[in-house]
Amino acid sequence: MEKRIYLDNAATTYVSNEVLNEMLPVFTSIFGNSSSLHSFGRDASALVDKSRDRVAKAINASSNEVFFTSGGTEANNWAILGIARANRKKGNHIIVSSIEHHSVLDACAQLEKEGFKITYAKVDEFGIVSLADIMHNITKDTILISVMTVNNEVGTVQNIKAIAKTAKENGIIFHTDAVQGLGAVKLDVKDMDIDAMSISAHKIYGPKGVGALFIRNGIRIESIIHGGNQEKGKRGGTTNVAGVVGFGKACEIAIRDMAVNQQKLKVIKDYFISEVTKKIQYIKVNGHPQQRISGTVNISFEMIEGESILLRLDLEGIAVSTGSACTSGSLKPSHVLEAMNVPIETAQGSIRFSFPKSISKEDIDFTIEKLVGIIEKLRSWSPITKAGRGKKDVH
Repeated sequence: MEKRIYLDNAATTYVSNEVLNEMLPVFTSIFGNSSSLHSFGRDASALVDKSRDRVAKAINASSNEVFFTSGGTEANNWAILGIARANRKKGNHIIVSSIEHHSVLDACAQLEKEGFKITYAKVDEFGIVSLADIMHNITKDTILISVMTVNNEVGTVQNIKAIAKTAKENGIIFHTDAVQGLGAVKLDVKDMDIDAMSISAHKIYGPKGVGALFIRNGIRIESIIHGGNQEKGKRGGTTNVAGVVGFGKACEIAIRDMAVNQQKLKVIKDYFISEVTKKIQYIKVNGHPQQRISGTVNISFEMIEGESILLRLDLEGIAVSTGSACTSGSLKPSHVLEAMNVPIETAQGSIRFSFPKSISKEDIDFTIEKLVGIIEKLRSWSPITKAGRGKKDVH
């Protein structure tokens, strides 16, 4: 294998050189514990403060509203569990969309064991969460609504501002998982009326193992990690200074370069969809045709299994995904596509292509060439293909 092409950016990104260069001194010269009172600790603490400012600026928050976590999953768990438990006296009902990341859905499952009632709002065929369904399900006991900004499997962008406005009008706390939105769409917690927002570094060319939860001042939330006074006493544990520094720099770069990156990715996305649609029959492009980020394309290839496509592309040096990286070990069809009413047999042939900012047209052409051959071969072996539905059987 000579050529290697990475098209699984929605799972994780590489760490950019700018980010890495900013992180390196933290491993060697500025290695103090940021909670220590001596000069080594103060030097590290200054870097954490600078990074908190950078992260806050990226989402138009105040620095004292940003709390570092180990990633998006912890941030989502903290938001869902912490807000629900802290506000239980007001009510025990929560509304989330049916296409949330499993870190939200599983946290809700835990809350159900604790006596909370969860409503899963419907989505349409394009993955747009129904505001009408949310409004219909609001009760006097509803204390929290959580809807992701951008879906991690199909790239659909939600109408977050309208949903947050509805929550505010009803006195309900609103949280959004914006992990896939950071660097792809404009995030402004003030303009969008967000009460809590989860973000992560490793989706924007920063390091793995660090994220943040924005918590608007005045929002009641319980801690879920105890054992220290870090993060203003809200989240115990030694601060991952190197990760935090990388996150801050990655946020700065993501906002600086967002317009250029998104324009390039839009051209790539449009070209990729156009060429695949022209050259391969019986496919379905999942997600909203316009209201979507440009870096993620989810396509169902009918009559074959997505895992077979993934493995054969991998043999050609091309990395893709069958959905969320967090569920890659599951044989169940995507809950996102299921909620969008994509038939199970179609959903099982789905592949997520998510493009890095460094992608080239040559890489895309190579991928399409290999993909066309792989689909033809797999369909020729499939007992349900009928050589393209209607032609003579292929044996």
